[in-house]
Amino acid sequence: MPTIYFIRHGQTEWNAEGRLQGTVDVPLNDLGRSQAAHAAHVLADLFARDRRDNASLSFVASPLGRARTTMELIRGKLDLPVHDYGLDDRLREIGYGRWEGATLAEMEASDPEFFARRQLEKWTVSPPGGETYASVQSRMSDWYDGLRVDTVAVAHGGTARALMVALGFETPQRAADLFIEQGAVYVFSDGGLKKYS
Repeated sequence: MPTIYFIRHGQTEWNAEGRLQGTVDVPLNDLGRSQAAHAAHVLADLFARDRRDNASLSFVASPLGRARTTMELIRGKLDLPVHDYGLDDRLREIGYGRWEGATLAEMEASDPEFFARRQLEKWTVSPPGGETYASVQSRMSDWYDGLRVDTVAVAHGGTARALMVALGFETPQRAADLFIEQGAVYVFSDGGLKKYS
């Protein structure tokens, strides 16, 4: 099992406001940039502890700008060429469709009955015009199955949850509501799943 050092992108203003971003490109705010720098320090400590040469690892990010900026800040702090990493569309955030840009309160007000159903069945019910967590789980499984080397991945909360389920570390019911910390490094390995912050 390849080891994955998974980092959620740093905070954006929409995160701070409680708005769903999905596929909308929202830039990092100042806190988000600090969180990316912190994740780089955590990563460097893990590499030193594990006697890892970061040149032997693959680096890949979601194509969304907030993930790319986070990756570039991390690579800069690690003294690596900033733009020398891959992009993979399978790492993009879950699509929230017409809910993108809305808060939970706004979503509930627009259609209370559907909102309540989605809250109970988050893994299999998609937002209007969006995608299900089950479909994100499928693309994360596909991404993982193609890995050949240990990898640093920068992506999103939704893709982290889906990967946890795809690799058997969480159930869909638990994963759907897990908070994925920004500025932390989640290490997926055959020894389990651990968070370092």
